[in-house]
Amino acid sequence: MERTRRPALYALYPRLVATLAAAVLAAGGLVAAAQTARAADADIARNGNFESGLSGWSCTAGSGAVVSTPVHGGSGALKGTPAGSDNAKCSQTVTVQPNSAYTLSAWVQGSYVYLGASGTGTTDVSTWTQSAPGWQQLTTSFRTGASTTSVTVYTHGWYGTPAYYADDLTLVGPGGTPAQPPDVPTGLRAGTVTSSSVALSWSPVTGATGYSVYRGGTKALDVSGTSATVTGLSPSTAYSFQVAATNAAGTSALSPAVSATTSASGGGGNGGGLPAHALVGYLHSSFANGSGYTRMADVPDSWDVINLAFGEPTSVTSGDIRFSLCPVAECPNVESAAEFKAAIKAKQAAGKKVLISIGGANGQVQLATTAARDAFVSSVSRIIDEYGLNGLDIDFEGHSLSLNTGDTDFRNPTTPVIVNLISAIKTLKAKYGPDFVLTMAPETFFVQLGYQFYGSGPWGGQDPRAGAYLPVIHALRDDLTLLHVQDYNSGPIMGLDNQYHSMGGADFHIAMTDMLLTGFPVAGDTTKVFPALRPDQVAIGLPASTQAGNGHTSPAEVNKALNCLTKKTDCGSYQTHGTWPALRGLMTWSINWDRFNQWEFSRNFDAYFG
Repeated sequence: MERTRRPALYALYPRLVATLAAAVLAAGGLVAAAQTARAADADIARNGNFESGLSGWSCTAGSGAVVSTPVHGGSGALKGTPAGSDNAKCSQTVTVQPNSAYTLSAWVQGSYVYLGASGTGTTDVSTWTQSAPGWQQLTTSFRTGASTTSVTVYTHGWYGTPAYYADDLTLVGPGGTPAQPPDVPTGLRAGTVTSSSVALSWSPVTGATGYSVYRGGTKALDVSGTSATVTGLSPSTAYSFQVAATNAAGTSALSPAVSATTSASGGGGNGGGLPAHALVGYLHSSFANGSGYTRMADVPDSWDVINLAFGEPTSVTSGDIRFSLCPVAECPNVESAAEFKAAIKAKQAAGKKVLISIGGANGQVQLATTAARDAFVSSVSRIIDEYGLNGLDIDFEGHSLSLNTGDTDFRNPTTPVIVNLISAIKTLKAKYGPDFVLTMAPETFFVQLGYQFYGSGPWGGQDPRAGAYLPVIHALRDDLTLLHVQDYNSGPIMGLDNQYHSMGGADFHIAMTDMLLTGFPVAGDTTKVFPALRPDQVAIGLPASTQAGNGHTSPAEVNKALNCLTKKTDCGSYQTHGTWPALRGLMTWSINWDRFNQWEFSRNFDAYFG
C-alpha cells in the first residue's frame, strides 16, 4: 500500500527472463521416409483437428487451449503457451501395431514449434521449425518395435517463447487393438491430515496414465502419480475419498472409499471470529495524504477488520518495528493516544478486529538474520500489547522479500528473509494463541506471477522477487486468517487459462482469485503445485477510489466479479474452476480514500452482502 501515488510496480522491474539462447539440436538424420501407406492404413490420431476441444489431449500445466483463430482448417486449433520451465507440451497416446510404419504430420504456426513421437520401440523422432509466421506443415516418420502397442505423439514450443499453434495433426498407419480402461485402483489410504487438507496415496495401476481423486463422490482433482493432497477442507470435519484410474481408453470404476477427519483449526482456520462476509480496510493512522486523516472513532461499522497503517522498521534490516500516531503538524485532527486506544476497545466490543499492518510501500523489512527476526517478534509484540490489538497484517512490498539463487521449491524455502519471517510469525501465533488474527496483503507480482516465474529461475536472470510470497503463504496456511492480494498497481498477469489479464475490471479479479482457490503449478512445474486456499481465507483487494491506486474497479464490475466467484454468473470469457459462496469478502486501500469518495466502496459492499 502506498502513502502517495507511485508508478505501477511492473513498470519499474527489469526483464524477468534472460534472452533465450539458440536451441542446439542433436546431429543426425531423420528416420528414412515412411513406406507408402497401405490401403488399410488410416489416420489413427484422435481429435487431431481439435474440433472437439482438447478431448484426447493432455497439456502440461494447463498450457493448452483450443482457439477459433488462427486455424488451418475447420473451426478450432491448438494454442500452446510456454510459461517458466514449461514448454507447453500437448500429447496423446495412440494404440499402434508392432513392426509397422507410421507417418506423423501437423500444420503449425509460431516460433520454435516441435512435433514428435516417443515410445516407438525403435528410434523416437521429432521435427521442428524455428519460425513459421504462417501455417507450415511438419512431417516425420517412424517404425514401431517388435512389441510396441502404443506410442505418444506430441507437439510443444520452447521455453520463454510466445504461444504456438497446431492444427490438423494426423498419424497415418495401421491401427492397433483398442486399448482397455485400466483396473480399479487398490490400497487407497489417508496420510497426513491438517485442519484444511488430507494427503492420500494408493497403489499404481498397470496401464493407467493418470488418476482422478473424488471427494464425497465429486471429482476434486486429477493427478499423474499415485498420491495427492486434497485441500480447501473445513476443520474437524469427516470426509470420504475415492480414486479412479484413467488412460486413453477411458476411466475405471471408483475405488472403495477411505474416510479421514480433518484436525481442529490452528487458529487461522476458524476465520478469526469474522462474519461470513467481511470488509477489510486500511486506516492511515501514522500519516496523512490527500485523503485526509480519519479518527478511529469515526470509522463506520461497515468495516470488520481495520488495519493500522503502518508499523515500519527503524532500518531495512533491523527488524525493529515502530508505530506511532500521525503528528499533529501533519494531522491537525488526530486524536490523543488515550482516545485512540479507547476507540479501538469500542470497535472490538462491537465485534471488529483491529490489526497492526507492517510494511507498506515505504516500509521495507528484511529479516536477513536471526537477530532481526527476534527484534521483529519483540517489537511487534510491544505494539500489539500497547494498543490491545487482535493481530497482525503483513504488507511487505518492494524489496522486502526475494529468493536467493537456487531456492526453487516454495515448499522448502532456504532464503533467510523468507525462513526468518515464517519463524517470526509462527512465534507470534504461538504467543497469542488461536484467536490471533493473521492477514497478508501481497501484490500480484509476489503471488500469481509465480504461475509463470519463481525467483531467479532455474538458469538465473529472472527477478528474484517473482512469487516470493508463496513460501510464506504456504508455510502459514493453517494459521492464515485472510489473504487479500492487491489486485491493483499490477501489470498484466497470466491466469490459469494461459491468457494475460489486466487490472480494472471484473475479469482481472475473477482470474486472480480463481488461481488462489484452485491452486497452480509454480513456474509451470506440475511437481510443485501451490495448493488451493479455503474460500473463507480469501478476500479480493481493490483501491477504494481512482485516487487510491491504479486499477480502480467500478462497483458494477466488483459485483460482476463477486457474482462469478460465488454464483457462477456474470463470468464473461474466463471460466472459473469452481464456485465459492464462502468467499470471505473484500479488502480496500483504504478507509480514508473511501471516506474521500463518499463511502462508495463500503456502501456497495453493504448493499451486495446485505
